[in-house]
Amino acid sequence: MRIEVVLGDITRQSLDAIVNAANTSLLGGGGVDGAIHRAAGPQLLSACRALGGCPTGEARITAGYRLAARHIIHTVGPIWRNGEHGEPALLAACYRASLTLAHHHALTSIAFPAISTGLFGYPLQAATQIAVHCARDHTVRPGGLELIRFVCFDATAQRIYERALA
Repeated sequence: MRIEVVLGDITRQSLDAIVNAANTSLLGGGGVDGAIHRAAGPQLLSACRALGGCPTGEARITAGYRLAARHIIHTVGPIWRNGEHGEPALLAACYRASLTLAHHHALTSIAFPAISTGLFGYPLQAATQIAVHCARDHTVRPGGLELIRFVCFDATAQRIYERALA
């Protein structure tokens, strides 16, 4: 299994799945969530309505619709409230739930954004450590994923992820 970091647009990743950093309604929002909903098209909104939302720390899966990715795994990260309200455990749960869902659907490649680091305010350095730790833990699982990709929106995030992987 390979873990890599790229600079780019998660909506343009041609993999089995991309992960959407969603809100609990799954009905679209700002940041990555809004970009994915716009790029996937109106069918995604209908599919997300049928799911009935998603609690923080869990994940749900839909088709990718107009995206290059075949699937979208929607996960809801925690809103940062100083780190003393279970945020690290909830963020780790997002990554684990997404990776487990990918495994159950026999997916071989997945791309993650920096979950919770945008509008939800999670500090990027701390979030990156959790993301990389969860990805590495998943690499010991037999079968399944061949590629875990972290897609960074800017060069600063890319450097932080690369240092965490080094």
